[in-house]
Amino acid sequence: MTAHAPSLSAAGDFSGVIDPVKLDRLAEVAIKVGLQLQPGQDLVLTSSIAALPLTRRIVEQAYKAGAGLVTPIFSDDEITLARFRYGSDASFDRAAGWLHEGMARAYAQNAARLAVRGDNPSLLSGQDPAKVARANKANSTAYQPALEKITGFDINWTILAYPEVEWARQVFPGVSDEVAVGKLAEAIFAASRVDNDDPVAAWREHNAALAKRTEWLNGHRFHSLHFTGPGTDLTLGLADGHEWMGGASTAKNGVTCNPNIPTEEVFTTPHRLRVSGHVSSTKPLSYQGTLIDDISVRFEEGRIVEATASKGADVLNKVLDTDEGARRLGEVALVPHSSPISKSGILFYNTLFDENASCHIALGQCYSKCFVGGDKLTPDEVAAKGGNKSLIHIDWMIGSDKVDIDGVHEDGRRVPVMRAGEWA
Repeated sequence: MTAHAPSLSAAGDFSGVIDPVKLDRLAEVAIKVGLQLQPGQDLVLTSSIAALPLTRRIVEQAYKAGAGLVTPIFSDDEITLARFRYGSDASFDRAAGWLHEGMARAYAQNAARLAVRGDNPSLLSGQDPAKVARANKANSTAYQPALEKITGFDINWTILAYPEVEWARQVFPGVSDEVAVGKLAEAIFAASRVDNDDPVAAWREHNAALAKRTEWLNGHRFHSLHFTGPGTDLTLGLADGHEWMGGASTAKNGVTCNPNIPTEEVFTTPHRLRVSGHVSSTKPLSYQGTLIDDISVRFEEGRIVEATASKGADVLNKVLDTDEGARRLGEVALVPHSSPISKSGILFYNTLFDENASCHIALGQCYSKCFVGGDKLTPDEVAAKGGNKSLIHIDWMIGSDKVDIDGVHEDGRRVPVMRAGEWA
């Protein structure tokens, strides 16, 4: 799809349909729950221009919490599209490595990381898939020094969302922009637990519930998980010494944070060599402005050897060729079908939300934190335990109310983990 020029409503002010009190609460949750930003700690903040109403509130909350220096980095959909419309062919193999190196240096000096998301899921759907893939690969390569600090959980970081109009149009088609933005805003507020008077306390209670799930899973120390359902018969081996995590987690810098707002998942690290069988997606994947739907893949010895999709297949297959680790798994996450985001009945076309409505897996880089003593493991030790390494980390959804999961011990004993998408 070729994006149209911004309409008056796209460029306009939607403050009248977004509850300012709840927006303030979301900014407060971002700093006090998502990051638990420390006095004197710097913050690197990425956001789109369209999300300025939330971004400004986040900066205000950060300085109230004693932030050292907040550095915002902004993007804009029309500027992104200008590159694909008018940029030279050679430009699609380039990325701002200097910027990502600077971010990596900031994280090495203990700066926190916060991203405000709200991307148009179909922004690049009308662009040349080869150029999209080249640009994504160049950016992933340049971003690697910063990504390693995040996936290694060196610092406290978080992601949250703002209801940008192009996103709202896709989630709620057939209504006015004002109605769509208002409905999406309320859905974000509900999922982010800011639609009550004390969202910080609500998050404390939710994190405690997720901790109980991780304790049960860690107590079993399963050797593998077996997923069965429509289009799915997947045996997913778990990394040696893996550890389940969920909700609030403590980074290597000692700060306990919630990396995703919202979150309903408990997750761990698969063994990159011990995945076999086939699996189908249950929700579309929105990746870098391209919508990829009806994904179906087959694994042999941990590697994807076949991959199809009804939409976005060219981009998917180019992503899988990013590097050797792109065809292997770096994460598996369990989410009940009855999660609040699933029960909302809304397809968000945004991984931050849709992954919290469904069990999912992630292609690419693993989280080294998801090992017993992971904060002390070297990259070689993570690899020896089965952890995957890649330039990418892309979550996609494989859970539904028709999917069962068994935990399998090393001696073959099976324990029901989920039945019909619910905890067993």
